[in-house]
Amino acid sequence: MTYSVAVAGASGYAGGEVLRLMAGHPELEVRSVTAHSKAGESLIEVHPHLRSLAALEFVETTAARLAGHDVVVLALPHGASGAIAAQLSPDTLVLDCGADHRLTSESDWGRYYGGDYYGAWAYGLPELLHADGTRQREKLRGARRIAVPGCNVTAVSLGVAPGIQSGVIEGHDVTAVLAVGASGAGRTLRTDLLASELLGSAAAYAVGGVHRHIPEILQNLRLAGAADPTISFTPVLVPMARGILATVTARLTPGADTASVREAWESAYAAEPFVYVLPASQFPASASTIGANTAVIGLAVDDDAQRLVMVVALDNLVKGTAGAALQSLNLALDLPETLGLPVNGVAP
Repeated sequence: MTYSVAVAGASGYAGGEVLRLMAGHPELEVRSVTAHSKAGESLIEVHPHLRSLAALEFVETTAARLAGHDVVVLALPHGASGAIAAQLSPDTLVLDCGADHRLTSESDWGRYYGGDYYGAWAYGLPELLHADGTRQREKLRGARRIAVPGCNVTAVSLGVAPGIQSGVIEGHDVTAVLAVGASGAGRTLRTDLLASELLGSAAAYAVGGVHRHIPEILQNLRLAGAADPTISFTPVLVPMARGILATVTARLTPGADTASVREAWESAYAAEPFVYVLPASQFPASASTIGANTAVIGLAVDDDAQRLVMVVALDNLVKGTAGAALQSLNLALDLPETLGLPVNGVAP
């Protein structure tokens, strides 16, 4: 069976990556692409790398344009998805790559985003461990409304959750510093994203507990079993187009050691097709995940500080966004979870 697809906000980086992956998915046919300022332009003018979709033209983003498709992907700024999604048929599979339906707490939404709160959907991080040992993928089978996670959230959550669930690390003093590629800011004309500003420089942003991904990370840590988690989260914009390298640390629990730590992560991800735990003393580079729906994790116990160091690499546009959307879509439609998703990256 072939499923018809519409992608809203398809002129942006996230929307373009959704299109790239869907173009190689044997069960999907992209029939409509919408945009705001690019409406009326051909897709190939905006995404010249998507040759197989050259016949498509951007149209205005409205619920009427999206209606009638089996699958709708919303790659819109936060605050723009909720009203449109509410007008779509409950039988349509809708995946929101924005933030509008990720948070279960209305007060968190109000504090970090503001505006109307549209409620939480099934959360699209299949590998996320729950405290009882189950995984988030069970919530995605047959779902018709799916919230795709934030890219930074995916890196931190996949890195930390096995330790919380197994009890080898504490959840109340987690730190995370993330090197993030510029595409994470979207396809926006901003002074700090100009090549002359970005190249040869690294700059922290959203410092001091104000980044909008913080409540989503804490929500996931609670799902993994943390009673009262806290995180000091600092993203750093670095001169690369895409990718995330997250360095996360947490306090070891009494009695935890290198062997118990490694057992927790290796057992958690041994059967996962897209999450890899590296051997001892090896750590990932963001470049090794570019173009792939993979997350790669390296672990080190700092005995003197009694902390665990978790280094996580992923492509913010693939595993961090579009790949998560397709992986969740496959589960929702009862297709093989790995269908159409690459594990091989691009190098150099």
